[in-house]
Amino acid sequence: MPIRPHSRRVLTRLGFALLLPLAAACEKKLPPKPPEQLVLEAVSFSDIPGWAEDNVVEVLPAILRTCSRFALRPDDAAIGNDAGQIGGTAADWRAPCAALAALPPGDPAAARASLEAWFQPFRGRNNETETGLVTGYYEAELNGALFPGGAYVAPVYARPADLVTVELGEFSPDLKGRNLVGQVADGKLRPYPARNEIEAGLLGGRCLELLWADDPVDVFYLHIQGSGKVRFPDGSERRVGYAMSNGRDFTGIGRLLLDEGKIGPGEASAQGIRAWLRKNPEEGRAFMQRNARYIFFRWIDGEGPIGAQGVALTPMRSIAVDPRYVPYGLPVFLDTTWPGEQRPLRRLMVAQDTGSAIKGPLRADFYWGSGEPALDKAGGMKQQGRFYFLLPKTVAERRQATS
Repeated sequence: MPIRPHSRRVLTRLGFALLLPLAAACEKKLPPKPPEQLVLEAVSFSDIPGWAEDNVVEVLPAILRTCSRFALRPDDAAIGNDAGQIGGTAADWRAPCAALAALPPGDPAAARASLEAWFQPFRGRNNETETGLVTGYYEAELNGALFPGGAYVAPVYARPADLVTVELGEFSPDLKGRNLVGQVADGKLRPYPARNEIEAGLLGGRCLELLWADDPVDVFYLHIQGSGKVRFPDGSERRVGYAMSNGRDFTGIGRLLLDEGKIGPGEASAQGIRAWLRKNPEEGRAFMQRNARYIFFRWIDGEGPIGAQGVALTPMRSIAVDPRYVPYGLPVFLDTTWPGEQRPLRRLMVAQDTGSAIKGPLRADFYWGSGEPALDKAGGMKQQGRFYFLLPKTVAERRQATS
């Protein structure tokens, strides 16, 4: 007796139902991804691509600024968040810093010889992965005034008094290095208001305005970069730097604009995003507010923007890193490429800053300097690179003795 069509459908469904448990039984689960960790392998300086060609004398001002910070710390103070396993202690840096400070100015050969005498290079990996991401940042520039009026309508705020930070390590050793940012209300710590609430006037009337800018897009980019140079109507200039954030997570609006078809892949650079935001002010404001993170600033006097280590950054020689893995002050040789090119970019840098988007052991944000030329480079930088970490030889010897 022939099977009717609807019977064939029933049998087909029954067959699939019988096969599903077998398919599930044969399905292979991927092993869990191992936690990120910085793995260091000792190498020689001759193993570092481009080491002999880099004009390393240019990095000495950045290293000596780091040395000035280490000089203020007691000998047994650990450098970094890992009890000094990578950065060692302040004592490990005394002799290398003294040797570099005593070098004759402008002598690349002497600088290279001194670095090779006092440091041991290590090739870095993230578990078994040998390359990491290198992006770029710059010091924003904006037009501002100390009082509102005319075109100057976008406020740049100082840190509010009700913004508090809780160092969780003070409550439990297991939480060392972690903190919470928020606002105490009704006896409880709550998340601090997000960008949209602040921009709706939440802080008005509290005299927190450092200055007023003439372009809200420039203020938004100032928040992303964390520091900037303000030009006043009389031609004078002054710097502002990061004071604190509201503790909210950072959301990159470039991805949002791409995903929602507002810009094309060729327009996803910092310059392209900025142009779209200015062309579409109302819609752009809504997109900017989807980044809940908000930055508060302070005046900075002196040289350069100040990085998270507390020293002025050196253009094209300072990088931002994830301090959970890489101690501030550590020299790091980057083997990467120029933004948007395959041309090698190989130079010794110093880890002196961080950022909310800089996560992982092989991750760097390359500081290009200030102004539009720096933005042109920083805005288009998203390169892969290899990382070589220079540890004081006393630290390297202890690592080898215990390995």
